[in-house]
Amino acid sequence: MSSGTECQPQTLTKPALGEREAAELVDRVFGLKVSWIRSLPSYDDQNFHVHVSAEGANEYVLKITNSEDSQEPDLIEAQTQAMMLLHAEGFPSATPYLTKDGNIMSLESGGTRPGSKKYMVRLLTYLPGTPVAKITTNAQILYEIGRLAASVDKVLSEKFQHPSVKSLHRGQFIWNLANVPLLDQYIYALGQNKYRAVVEQVIEQFKGKVIPKLSSFRACINHGDLNDHNILVDCSSASLENPQYRVSGILDFSDMSYGYYVFEVAIAIMYMMIESPDPLSVGGHVLAGFESVLPLTAEERGALFVLVSGRFAQSLVIAAHTALLYPENKEYLTITAKTGWKHLMTMFEVGQDAVEKTWFETVQAYTHRAPA
Repeated sequence: MSSGTECQPQTLTKPALGEREAAELVDRVFGLKVSWIRSLPSYDDQNFHVHVSAEGANEYVLKITNSEDSQEPDLIEAQTQAMMLLHAEGFPSATPYLTKDGNIMSLESGGTRPGSKKYMVRLLTYLPGTPVAKITTNAQILYEIGRLAASVDKVLSEKFQHPSVKSLHRGQFIWNLANVPLLDQYIYALGQNKYRAVVEQVIEQFKGKVIPKLSSFRACINHGDLNDHNILVDCSSASLENPQYRVSGILDFSDMSYGYYVFEVAIAIMYMMIESPDPLSVGGHVLAGFESVLPLTAEERGALFVLVSGRFAQSLVIAAHTALLYPENKEYLTITAKTGWKHLMTMFEVGQDAVEKTWFETVQAYTHRAPA
């Protein structure tokens, strides 16, 4: 759910191709005949689920990148190469179907009129599964998601050496968790209410408690958006009372950037809280899974509450701002806000000490038993 490389969401143009145009694009660029196609929900790119008449794999996602990010071919190259590396390392990530020219992407016009904007187009393998947002999460899958978050960042940081990796230094990228202070310029979108007051408190805590400690955190490459719609799962047990899930897909690498390991676990915790009936308990299970791969340092643990709060603030403020610009996409843009505000307010009402106590006691319990 990106908003361009800089903190100016209003400059991007979301593609708006019709299904017939998209099908013609698949034929012209990739040489595949579409048997059926349907639009998929998206934040600021345009995605289509595509069935083609071909031997072997016949389901793909046509991804048409927004006009702003399309001007950053190195960045899209890095995202795609990272997906390919993870796939080669055994992770359930998509891989690109090459264009007729043998490339992983192609810059295409979004219309026939002179001056039409150009969009970067990729055809990615379709990953089966159910978004985490549509299941009732349990301790087992939350633990697995924590493990996934740590494992993805570890592999990317240790093995991703493609020349395009330098494009992931995205200093003013609004979705990088280090940039919570940049929310000051978008906070007007909240109006004047109790929510704005809490966000202002989050920003001030972030400036005081996180920014001075960034140099002590361990740096890495972040996926940056392991949310409840970007992780797919399937059920690996027949038990209705205690289903066991496995991750079957990792989607949307458009928020990748250089950051810190603790950022990834904070982002995962925040998004897993969204759908949970017991949101304050979520963090302990996700953190336990993460720390089974990469234990946090004392400094990183101490920043976790503010980092989770900071991601809530980013998601809620940027969504409110972007919904003012694109009211026709408001329902999708504000999907997190339905429960996000309630959870952020609850975190502050309960307080950092109590929330951390719940999280860390849960992690401690995992040292004495396997995940439930």
